[in-house]
This record gives sequence, structure tokens and C-alpha cells, in this order.
Amino acid sequence: MDWKLEGSARKTKSHMLLGQECLLEDTGEDDVSESFQLLQIDMECESQERGSLPTGSATWCGCSKNVQRKQKHWEKIVAAKKSKRKQEKERRKANRTENPGIRPQHSKRFLRTLTKDRLLEAKHSGPRLCIDLSMTDHMSKKELSRLAGQIRRLYGSNKKADKPFWICLAGFSRDSPLYEECLRMNDGFSSYMLDITEEDCFSLFPLETLVYLTPDSEHALEDVDVNKIYILGGLVDESIQKKVTFQKAREHSVQTARLPIQEYMIRCQNGKNYYSEILAINQVFDILTTYFETRNWPEALKKGVSSGKGYVLQSSVE
Repeated sequence: MDWKLEGSARKTKSHMLLGQECLLEDTGEDDVSESFQLLQIDMECESQERGSLPTGSATWCGCSKNVQRKQKHWEKIVAAKKSKRKQEKERRKANRTENPGIRPQHSKRFLRTLTKDRLLEAKHSGPRLCIDLSMTDHMSKKELSRLAGQIRRLYGSNKKADKPFWICLAGFSRDSPLYEECLRMNDGFSSYMLDITEEDCFSLFPLETLVYLTPDSEHALEDVDVNKIYILGGLVDESIQKKVTFQKAREHSVQTARLPIQEYMIRCQNGKNYYSEILAINQVFDILTTYFETRNWPEALKKGVSSGKGYVLQSSVE
């Protein structure tokens, strides 16, 4: 019975050492030091099982050859890790000296904090975008899934923008099928930094500050004004009902505008003879954010209008 127990204990210690070695691969200096201390404790326990260490002796002198071999192996790993970190630190320092224009790499925590600060700043002083989600009652499951995906991509673009918008999802009930679909499809949706309200966008803001963006408007959007609230219709309709958002804006006497596609782009012949100015909400948003950062409509339209829509920039064919 004794030899079986001793063999089991050795296997357990071997597994502990292997686990500690795997842990070392992904930890920093502090964690390496902690893992090393755990190893010492484990080794001391083994030494105590074989007999107590003589008073005044070195830490490892009473250990078995097997323990000493493992200790030397760990010392080599720790030394190699420290050397590798030192070399990497010197390499990054030299790279920054040779290329001062390159941004240093930041930790994920730092980047998350930076994104949060930019979004909070947009809430107080940036341009505002309201997505009208009051027209989703008659949408199919497939259409709701597509809209949920567009909301995810729109929010992702806003997080990456140097000058983000503050976003409001209006007419959006938390017990609606669309909300459930957003939770299902979009990781972390419940913690998105934006406003969610069941109120209609026309009752949330003064009507004179609203601009409803619709491809059916007669007026081309000339600029993005931080004093205006721009509305996008959250509508995915595979049956292509025309002028739904335009009629809704007119019912509330709200100003409308369309993207200046006709002013800066021309139709390009394609095999399907297909031309459309109807874009997904995330594509429209990419155009708005790019224009707000660059003040360049051709560059912004190139970002959001794909060649599949049948339009190309005028400058590309001149």
C-alpha cells in the first residue's frame, strides 16, 4: 500500500509541475515569481517527506537528484524568459527611435478606456445619430437577423472612429423580437455604450433639429452638423417598399436628405444592369463618419457604396 501511495503522490506532483510550466508561458515577471515560489513550496514538501532539512543548510541541498534536476530546469526557463523580455523591450525601444511616427502598441485595457472616453465625449459634444426601429413589427425573422447584424457592424465602426457619433436606438422595446435577436447575435450587446428607448424619435428631440436620411429625398446632404440629429430608418425590407421612411418624415414635417451619390458618382455598366442607392444602415453610417473626419464626400462615398450598387466615383472614369 505504501509504494502505491508514494507513486500516486509523485504523479500528482508531476502533474502540478507540468501545469505550472504551462502557466509560465502566458504570465509576466510577477506571475513567474509567484509560480516559482509555489514550486519551491512543492519541493520543500517533498524534501520534508524524505526527512527534515539540516539546520543552516542551503534550500535545495536536502532534495533528491530528481528535484534538483527539475529546479535547474526551472531556473533555465526563468532566465530564458527574462532574457527574451529584455531583448523584446530593447527591440521596441530601438524601433521607436528609428520610426518616431509609428504609434506605440497599447494594451487592450488602455484601448478600451480610450474608446470609452471618446464615446462619452461624443455624447456631450459630438454628432448624434438616431436609428428609428419603430418599423420592425412586420419584419420576418430573417430580416430581423440582418438588421441585428447591421446594428453590430454600425456600433463596431463607431468604436473605431476617431470622431465617433453618439447613437440612440429609438422605438426599441427590450421585450421585442429584435432585441432578443441582438442579444443572440451580438456579443456584449447589453453593455453597448448607446441610448435605448421605446420612445419614438420624433418625440425625443425638437423636430427642427431632425434630419431624416432617406434615398427618396430631393435634397442632397451637404454637411454633417453637430447641432442636428440624423435619423436612419432601421428597416430591412426584402419586398422593397418604396418611400416608407420618406413618407414617415413628411408626416411629422421633418427635414429630409439623401446622400450625395448622384452628385459625386455615376452609373457604371454591369451585367445585371442593376443600380441602387439603398444602403444598409451600417454602410450609410460608414459614409457619415468618414465624411465627418475627412470632410471629403468622394472619399466617404467610396467607403460605403460598393461596386455592386452600380455606381463609381466620377473621378475614377475621367
